[in-house]
Amino acid sequence: MKPQPNQRLSSQAMAFVLAGGRGSRLKELTDRRAKPAVYFGGKTRIIDFALSNALNSGIRKMAIATQYKAHSLIRHMQRGWNFFRAERNEYLDILPASQRIDESKWYLGTADAVAQNIDIIEDYDVKYVIILAGDHIYKMDYEVMLLQHVLSKADVTIGCLTVPRAEASAFGCMAADKTGRITQFIEKPANPPGLPEDPTHSLVSMGIYVFDWVFLRELLIRDAEDPHSSHDFGHDLIPQIVKYGKAMAHRFSESCVTSGLEHEPYWRDVGTIDAFWQANIDLTEFTPKLDLYDNAWPIWTYAEIVPPAKFIHDEDGRRGSAVSSLISGDCIVSGSEVRNSLLFTGCRSHSWSTVQHVVALPYVDIGERAQLTRCVIDRGVKVPPGLVVGVDPEEDAKWFRRTEGGIVLITQSMLDARAAALG
Repeated sequence: MKPQPNQRLSSQAMAFVLAGGRGSRLKELTDRRAKPAVYFGGKTRIIDFALSNALNSGIRKMAIATQYKAHSLIRHMQRGWNFFRAERNEYLDILPASQRIDESKWYLGTADAVAQNIDIIEDYDVKYVIILAGDHIYKMDYEVMLLQHVLSKADVTIGCLTVPRAEASAFGCMAADKTGRITQFIEKPANPPGLPEDPTHSLVSMGIYVFDWVFLRELLIRDAEDPHSSHDFGHDLIPQIVKYGKAMAHRFSESCVTSGLEHEPYWRDVGTIDAFWQANIDLTEFTPKLDLYDNAWPIWTYAEIVPPAKFIHDEDGRRGSAVSSLISGDCIVSGSEVRNSLLFTGCRSHSWSTVQHVVALPYVDIGERAQLTRCVIDRGVKVPPGLVVGVDPEEDAKWFRRTEGGIVLITQSMLDARAAALG
């Protein structure tokens, strides 16, 4: 495809979203769904952030590679992201691992997930491909990153964060010169390189890569033929480009989208129960670190048709109320006190119950006189009347999953096992 000088770069690009990850650190939250399909923020899923960034950036061609327990994710895509129109040259393809290339293998790595779909990407007729992880929370204008990629004539441009060096070992780390050219890339090193201007911080990869499609296509074909490769961008392709080509770093702060309320660029990997709980609870702050009310950069999702939230009963000890909380549609707070919590669609909180610092996923039903503090409740859980969580750590750990940070995860199977044991 020839570049069109009168078009935005995003109109000549496609977004390829890697959404096959299990997210095992989220424990039982990913027993029935992939990490990108996990709920976040009251009504959205984690993957909605990457897709919304692409849509808001002007990208109208997207592909989503799925693998692990993909039904919940695919259903969400079909319900919430089905507005693309082929007659307007818009596409959203869901690409499950379906053994299209070799009947003996699924997606072997992040690069292999793209390589197995080369023919589909070819049909898109695009000049640029943006590889995205589908499991992070952030707002970013990819057009800015595309422009840097084109102007620098890079082989690959990598989205980068600056993090404390002590935390950098969990990421792909890099060193870059003053021009932004990456001189070293190491996947999850024990001793991450520090920044020249600040040795206490490191430059790490966001898992966002911009390529010219012609270049990436040839790279993927060569990698697919290499029996020694793990077929992964971070382990194999990126280090190779750093060594033999031109890899450029793109600082997230240069393309982060803010409404004016955020004090610093916001990016979160909500890959643990503690991080998931904290990021959701952060949204209840007076001035949250992430502004979900920014209509200039909306987070698109499947918008269920549900009635408004409702608060009933008004007597001492039995007053339906919510303070510093997010209450989604179809919730009924019935004579219950909710504080610093986030209730997803369709939750019920019954009389004389107290809910504090709780993240309740859709259609949770909290029984009378329950006392819940600092916990995450999985979708559809029926909390029995009188249950107390968050007071006695030993009792919590006996029946539920309690994290090192003191957050309790409650699922229906855990409650069923508890009920059976107690008779």
